[in-house]
Amino acid sequence: MKKILFLVILFGGLLLGSSCSKSWLNEKPKSSYSPSTLNDSLGFEASIVGLYNNLAAYICWSSNQGWLCVWQVGTDIAYSGQPEGIETPYYNYNLLNSADGASNRVWTWSYQTINNCNTIIAGIEDPNLKGMSDANKKATDAEARFFRAYCYNQLVTCFGKVPLVTKPITSPKTDFVRSPLDSVNAQIVEDLNFGATYLPDIEAVKSNSKGKMYERANKYQAMQLLAETYLRMGKNDLAEQQAQAVISSGKFSLIKNRYGIKTGLPGDYYSDMFQYGNERRVQGNTEGIWVLEEENPSAVAGGNVDNAQHRRVWVSAYYAISGMTICDSLGGRGLARLRLNDWVLYRLYQPGDVRNSQFNIKRQLYYNKVGDPNYGKPVPYTGADTIFRICPYSTKWGCYDPKDDFGYATIKDFIMMRLGETYLLLAEAQIKQGKTALAADAINALRTRAQAPLVTAGDMTMDFLLDERVRELVGEENRRMTLMRTGTLVDRALKYNSVANPTTYSISGLAAKNLLMPIPQSQIDLNKDAKLEQNPGYN
Repeated sequence: MKKILFLVILFGGLLLGSSCSKSWLNEKPKSSYSPSTLNDSLGFEASIVGLYNNLAAYICWSSNQGWLCVWQVGTDIAYSGQPEGIETPYYNYNLLNSADGASNRVWTWSYQTINNCNTIIAGIEDPNLKGMSDANKKATDAEARFFRAYCYNQLVTCFGKVPLVTKPITSPKTDFVRSPLDSVNAQIVEDLNFGATYLPDIEAVKSNSKGKMYERANKYQAMQLLAETYLRMGKNDLAEQQAQAVISSGKFSLIKNRYGIKTGLPGDYYSDMFQYGNERRVQGNTEGIWVLEEENPSAVAGGNVDNAQHRRVWVSAYYAISGMTICDSLGGRGLARLRLNDWVLYRLYQPGDVRNSQFNIKRQLYYNKVGDPNYGKPVPYTGADTIFRICPYSTKWGCYDPKDDFGYATIKDFIMMRLGETYLLLAEAQIKQGKTALAADAINALRTRAQAPLVTAGDMTMDFLLDERVRELVGEENRRMTLMRTGTLVDRALKYNSVANPTTYSISGLAAKNLLMPIPQSQIDLNKDAKLEQNPGYN
């Protein structure tokens, strides 16, 4: 008993003695799965890869399946088919306010990513950093700067003036203010020029023995984003230079011939570009400037960050029609969360335009369930089903995984930038400078490929340019951001998308204030030590 008591007293004494210095509380980890300090190439590499992972998670957000619809419905091209919720304020604009979930996601994701970029940039530019070559440092710096510019360009397009943060934030900060637009734009331009100088050439990105191409940032995607940034800034001559440099580089070419995994099946060269297994540069896509790679989650664990909803958004819900069954040729299981409007489907394209072929916009369905009495017959367009179940749809996001017949996740890569858009950016810059003959040449490069009637200098207006962007990029571009950037959202949405829509999903309340999104009220409330101003017209 005395021995036990002695041990207790001794142990208590150790506790009391150690409580003075508390040195025994200091942790000394022997290893770590993630670097607490960026001080070597492996740590920087892991952090850079994390930026791609975060971007994929942002795009693939499945908790709110209407997320992708936010950027298309209530514009000039589409209305809601089966609303999920988050997109509702973007056609019923009366409901759009500072509590909006979509604007909060844009804001919070962008600044979280910017802070990650700032941490990488501060670490790689630390003069005390050892063990990495100067070339490796600059390439890493350029990659992080590209992502920072990408985020700030999105923020400025969506919100206008925003706080400019270029240093890592490691403790609570509650005194943000909105910086002058010129300051934020200057930082975007600086970052992208750095990227265009120090990011690798696209040919430096190698593929492995399985044919997979690791689509990391290259100098041409920095140049493409710089062209778009200059257009938003009104520096059209500089935008023209950047777009022309990408086109003249000789690294890319428009797809004009059939290629890839389905050349033996009915289709055309334009639709080949969007087939699963054809989208990467190493797979034959010579237009791809930036392709964000995804893998089939049923084959590669973690290959799809979250669960991309593109197919559910774009492909019709044909499977719910009696006599129809889910199949690859129809794009797998969709939900038609959005529907292309009548202007796109029936008035936009001219006869013969390949981009409007049956392989690119699915317009007619046939009963395909073996044993059904209507097997092989066309599905008629009658009643409300034409809105949700058999509405015509873009085939760009059709895909099918036999291990996932239900169609939980889209398994395609994301073509973030391609040469077709470069020609459109070039033409836009030339139109804005009055170089209409050159602009017509740029547009005709696309229309020749599409077998569409050629245009002349007299056709070159911003309205025509925005029409052509739909013909070429429907289902790819962020249409809302394009119209916000060009200041045309209100005029075009009211002109093309307010007639012949289902009453429930018609545009209402659209006004000039909607050229910007509301600053999230949650961010304003947290910013207690300075005034973070709201955009005009929102509460």
